[in-house]
Amino acid sequence: MFGIRGALTAVLVSSACLPAVAPAQMEYDREPIRYSTSTADDAISRLQSKLRKGEVELEFDESGSGWLASILRELRVPESSQTLVFSKTSFQHTRIAPRTPRAIYFNDDVYVGFVKHGDVLEFAAVDPKLGATFYILDQQPDKRPRFLRQTETCLQCHASSRTRDVPGHLIRSVFPDRSGLPVYNAGSFTTDHESPFSERWGGWYVTGTHGAQRHMGNAIVEDRDHPEGFDREAGANRVDLEGLVDTSPYRTRHSDLVALLVLEHQTQMHNLITHAGYQGRMARTYDEGLNKAFGRPLDVVSESSERRIQSAAEKVVAYMLFSGEPKLAEPVSGTSGFARDYSAQGPSDRRGRSLRELDLKTRLLRYPCSPLIYSDAFEGLPDPVKSRIYTRLHEILTGKDRSPAFEHLSDEDRRAILEILLETKSTLPAEWSALSARR
Repeated sequence: MFGIRGALTAVLVSSACLPAVAPAQMEYDREPIRYSTSTADDAISRLQSKLRKGEVELEFDESGSGWLASILRELRVPESSQTLVFSKTSFQHTRIAPRTPRAIYFNDDVYVGFVKHGDVLEFAAVDPKLGATFYILDQQPDKRPRFLRQTETCLQCHASSRTRDVPGHLIRSVFPDRSGLPVYNAGSFTTDHESPFSERWGGWYVTGTHGAQRHMGNAIVEDRDHPEGFDREAGANRVDLEGLVDTSPYRTRHSDLVALLVLEHQTQMHNLITHAGYQGRMARTYDEGLNKAFGRPLDVVSESSERRIQSAAEKVVAYMLFSGEPKLAEPVSGTSGFARDYSAQGPSDRRGRSLRELDLKTRLLRYPCSPLIYSDAFEGLPDPVKSRIYTRLHEILTGKDRSPAFEHLSDEDRRAILEILLETKSTLPAEWSALSARR
């Protein structure tokens, strides 16, 4: 992502960064968002506050990882979430190569980037109002370590159509050459849970099994004139990275396939939540101005704002329920224990069911509803947006909506998701609570 000595980076959770200017780029620095001038409230800003008050002390590892291990513990980011990307797509690119990949660690609220011998640690946190917020931390011992927020350079790539036109997160799949440089004339892919398996993980290491399915990971382009002919077989079904990279400088030996699948899902889920929040807040500001101009009550909602909110909410609902997720042709598995760690987080209903339960046979989740419905980002959505999302979820999960976009959900799926949410999410609207009382 960023560098503190020399050029600043423009990417954290991505595997390709091409300069892009978002159509909405002027919007997010205006009212009501004020992205660059608003005080962030996210996992990193809260950790900085604790450091300032002396409530927390970080430990610096002189042997090479610096602040990394201590920060992962404080942020409750599991080391098993480690994924390794070796494409040269960060402004610390001189230190990134197939032999020295960048490590990404994550939980529901924050993403952490580590480069061997890098000047800084990189962070992308999630603010319920602002969306993705970016920070660096100097990798030097200091009694008072200080996170520096970045509000310009990172957004060259992290606020474009690839991130839903909001400050957001980005996973890219590229055709990397032997140095890790993307072969840009071959194209690249923005990756989420809707991506075909065959287009994933170019420029990334992947540990895990996946049968006859083939991805782009663990592979190098040998002929830049014919990049599409690179050897997918050599990178398939690797359970370790022996012979590819020395993993001793990193927290684990893995670049877990299941962690990659979850990472791809939740980065775009975060972006869609942020997009919906922006639309709701901008619609409210527009209506307030319009209502003042026409002498109407300030809470009158215009038809255009209703459409704006409904459109943004519908995108959240479709992605949240995994509409468009291609079926896995064969079961997949990881190597680091991430699947176990992720599923254990819950919350679970009285039957022990959780939205974090993984399927990994034909799809990512056993119960296809994003666990980010529990996140602070989701809870921070404007009430009209959240109300619309809940209404649509209720219609779909109760079977009232049987449209093709949700035909992948069986009656059993819908019933299970509904029951799990009724028991595990306390902020459901009144009609959901009434349904629960009748059960």
